[in-house]
Amino acid sequence: MSPNDNRIDARDWSLLAVLSVLWGGSFFFNGAALWELPPLTLVLLRVALGAAILLPLLRMQGIGLPKGVTDWKPFVAIGLLNNVIPFSLIVLGQTFIPSGLASILNATTPLFTVMVMAAAGEEALQMRRVAGVALGLAGVIILRGWGIETRPGQGLGILLCLGGALSYGFAALAARRLLKDAPPLGTATFQLMASTVMMAIVAGAMEQPWHLSMPGLTTWLAVLGLAALSTALAYIVFFQIIRRSGATNVMLVTLLIPVTAILLGWLVLGEPISAREIAGAVVIGSALLVIDGRALTLLRRIA
Repeated sequence: MSPNDNRIDARDWSLLAVLSVLWGGSFFFNGAALWELPPLTLVLLRVALGAAILLPLLRMQGIGLPKGVTDWKPFVAIGLLNNVIPFSLIVLGQTFIPSGLASILNATTPLFTVMVMAAAGEEALQMRRVAGVALGLAGVIILRGWGIETRPGQGLGILLCLGGALSYGFAALAARRLLKDAPPLGTATFQLMASTVMMAIVAGAMEQPWHLSMPGLTTWLAVLGLAALSTALAYIVFFQIIRRSGATNVMLVTLLIPVTAILLGWLVLGEPISAREIAGAVVIGSALLVIDGRALTLLRRIA
């Protein structure tokens, strides 16, 4: 399937669902780890451990490292836009606002992606997709509740999270242009390696993590979950979807994340599901059908 087709097949819908679970967990892991770790140090540990986890798999698959500065440039760009900037902005934002509000703001990513792709001339600005993304964002707000509390620095936290979502939009554009034929495992590993170098410089200059006290077991488990599940595994799935269905479609995962979080709470923790949450999930599902377009085409044929 061509990435320009703007359609998503059944396999990629299932991969999007898996990715929504993996990335949805990052808000929980961030919230747990931020009790003992400063935000930029947490991002450094996330990308460094993620790269360390993927490197042995890279060797097993016989994928070699990029050679020279020119070969590394695309992965540095992707690492900056897809890891360093959004991870840092979102985790900084979570120090000012609740995780639920941060996940709502993260759901603006598809809207930014559609706009960035259209402005760059990569994809036509289809009103069907814009309307579908806007409807999906409304569904996320219904499902999670707006949940705004009066907190110091709340406006700054909102802007930081929106900045992270915008960076993901530019990352999708860069991935479309720079990484057309790169294997998903290699792309995930190389961008995390490049991000580790950049974050080591930033965190070292801003937070000097070598002066920190050793975190407790709970924090280390949260960091490990963040690195292994929400980063290493998640990015293999992420770049697989990009190769099959395109950069804009993969960003729809941010609309699915709140739905999967609610379902996991129900299945694993026995948490009740409210009527508001059901209504929000229905709106999100309707939005995804509008974005995909095939349901509308079928309705026109029936009519």
